[in-house]
Amino acid sequence: MLTTLLSVLARWSLRQRRRLAKVGGRIRRALRYEAHAYWRSRPINPHAVLYEAFNGSGLLCNPEALFRELQKTPDQAQLRHIWALKNPRAARREFRRDRTVRFVKTGSRAYYRALATSRYLISNATFPPQFSKRVGQIYLNTWHGTPLKHMGYDMVDGAFGTANIVRNFVSADYLLAANPFMARQMYERAYKLDGIFQGRMLLAGYPRIDRQTLCATDSLGARMRLAQLNPGGREIVLYAPTWKGASFAHPDDDLDALLDRVRQIEAGIDTSRYVVLLKTHQAVHALAAGRADLARVLVPNDLPTNVVLGLAGILVTDYSSIFFDFLATGLPIVFFTPDLADFEQNRGLYLDPAELPGPVCRTAAEVAAVIGQIADHGRLPAFTERYRIAQHDYVGQDDGAASARVIDIVFRGADPGSLLHESPAPARTSVLIYLGGMKPNGITSAALNLLAAIDHDRFDVSVAFAKSSAPARRANQRLIDPRVRQFARIGGMNGGLKQRLARRYRCAPATAFTAEFTRCFGASRFDHVVDFSGYGPFWAELLLHSPPAVRSIWLHNDLAADAHRNIGGAKRMLRGLTETFARYDRYDSLVSVSPALAEINAEALAAHAPRSKFTVAHNTVDVERILNGAAAEPAMETADDLDTPETTTFVTIGRLSPEKNQARLIRAFALVHARNPLTRLVIVGGGPLQAELADLIRDLNLGAAITLTGALVNPYPVLAAADCFVLSSDYEGAPMVILEALVLGRAVVTVAFASVHDALPDAAGLVVPQTDAGLAAGLTAFLCGEVVASVFDHEAYARRAVAEFYRAIGVPEEADETSDLDAELAHLEAIERLSQR
Repeated sequence: MLTTLLSVLARWSLRQRRRLAKVGGRIRRALRYEAHAYWRSRPINPHAVLYEAFNGSGLLCNPEALFRELQKTPDQAQLRHIWALKNPRAARREFRRDRTVRFVKTGSRAYYRALATSRYLISNATFPPQFSKRVGQIYLNTWHGTPLKHMGYDMVDGAFGTANIVRNFVSADYLLAANPFMARQMYERAYKLDGIFQGRMLLAGYPRIDRQTLCATDSLGARMRLAQLNPGGREIVLYAPTWKGASFAHPDDDLDALLDRVRQIEAGIDTSRYVVLLKTHQAVHALAAGRADLARVLVPNDLPTNVVLGLAGILVTDYSSIFFDFLATGLPIVFFTPDLADFEQNRGLYLDPAELPGPVCRTAAEVAAVIGQIADHGRLPAFTERYRIAQHDYVGQDDGAASARVIDIVFRGADPGSLLHESPAPARTSVLIYLGGMKPNGITSAALNLLAAIDHDRFDVSVAFAKSSAPARRANQRLIDPRVRQFARIGGMNGGLKQRLARRYRCAPATAFTAEFTRCFGASRFDHVVDFSGYGPFWAELLLHSPPAVRSIWLHNDLAADAHRNIGGAKRMLRGLTETFARYDRYDSLVSVSPALAEINAEALAAHAPRSKFTVAHNTVDVERILNGAAAEPAMETADDLDTPETTTFVTIGRLSPEKNQARLIRAFALVHARNPLTRLVIVGGGPLQAELADLIRDLNLGAAITLTGALVNPYPVLAAADCFVLSSDYEGAPMVILEALVLGRAVVTVAFASVHDALPDAAGLVVPQTDAGLAAGLTAFLCGEVVASVFDHEAYARRAVAEFYRAIGVPEEADETSDLDAELAHLEAIERLSQR
């Protein structure tokens, strides 16, 4: 009894501690928000410079090199230097008597004060999601190396990890590129900055490479730091591999393998002449620092990498950008790549191994043998020409004065002249489209289809959505056309309690939304801005605070009816939609997805916008995605059982929510199944009514004939295997699933709704009354052969739909633009009817 009581108390105590910790965390965050909001309202300090390297790992990389150069530059003596560090204590010792230097802990209130009020901001990675550059601040992002391995969108599923990186890049006034290859391949292509970046890209060399040219004092100081690792002052072989794994924040722990490789290399070389030291990547150093068995070989993290390179005689690396820096020394490089095939397949390389300026070894024994050749003969003649070309291409600007050049441009405002990387002038029309919540629904399907249909040679397309780790939303994000730039919104609007309350009660000042647009999109400018979702007041307002653009908002349904629809005993969309309607007058066009729907919305929402703003753009259809999806392996066993000659299968696809009224379909199917036992119904979708519908199926004793699949990422194999698609909704706009059924050659039976004839192109399918009996009659008509699949000219439909989209967002028609004439005339007649009413 006592043991049980003590166990209960322990569990209760643990829960209480967790609750208190959670409350404490919220309080600390609230205090940081308050401090950040306060300091964002204060004047900017014109002499303050904030430095951050590798998210606070130390005084490192390009920020450290610029800091050192600024300190000894006479005309910059007025500057006050602020370093953001995870652990400021160690760094304070060096500068304890220097009043121009101070340190703040990353994430602290002092950090956010510095981030908000420093005139100059210098980072080699990213500032946190709360960062939004203020007017008057100058942001220099130096990044941390020329990439050998794939970056950004070039990585598998790379778009998911780019959110904060791209946000930082488009906020920067200056991006530093070590060489033209980095400017083109990494910034412009891998991170899709081509056509969107408004700042300056500098080809001034890399400041950190300046640090490799060591004066006698620097050399002596660095050698003393390494004295315990290198007694006797032997020649240094620096082994510097990159990090491995899927996430920079959570790298693989491969330290056992690294230590084993160091030992194997040591076993094959003259250790009286050479010492092998291990320089781990920033991402894994915290793991390595706790290992006692690495203490004799591990280079301290606070000793700048390029200073260590200045001491090394040979570099051994794999896929790290460190080799580009080492080229400036002219000393030998050995590439040790035991996992080359796997790495090329899983991550990818920008250079073929045959192009690398040094031998590529697969084993530690091979590395040791190459070091032996270097010891005997000096440089490796076979790589001389390749090395010379690499030096020209990647470190041609690195003459030891890169820091001075960058300071001249950024701090003195000098004209970059030939140091400016000239990107081609934007030749495409830029469009920003807010996609909505990326949930598996009709709006998301329509958005994905549209992104595939747009002419990407003519349009530079960016999309926005809230970043989510939910599997279904991630799956939809992966379906975004790879030519599209993604702005996944992370973090939230800046502001303290007062500002948050103002937003909650919908009275936030316009300046708050302007600042939020800057936080999300930096200095990006768009010719056209589109709210494709149209259901949320936050995004509807945010997009109105873009720099000048033509703005459109989509109306996927009878929105006035949606606003007053009873859902679970309450009008849950009334407030949000009413606030969205109040913004209509500031949009240039209000776009419904069918002529009938446009008529309905223009009539019902006349108090919010003139009729001239209401227009039409049919949803597009991505035929290739549908056909490829249908051909894929089904995600459920049910799909394998559908295509049987003796059974007729009906299928419906949609969210299990009241407006879809799957309950009516179940009751109608019960009537049909009683007379036709060789029938089956498959209901694809998830939602709040799943349990209720399961109960109804059980009550009607139809468990063997009706299948609830739940939500499917790819429903097309099920749709393709069924005989007839059925829609039983109370209301719809222009349901994408009807078009998808027509693409797959399925017959369609649907209940009548306001825009049903617009949703069924070319009079395809059968429309029945919105009753159990009417729907049952429709299913029976299919069984009798009275409803057949119609031929759907999806190419003509797609041409018309995408041309309507261009017109709806205000893009002038091209002279050679072609479209289906009859569809064109129908569209124009619909628009004219709207304007005359």
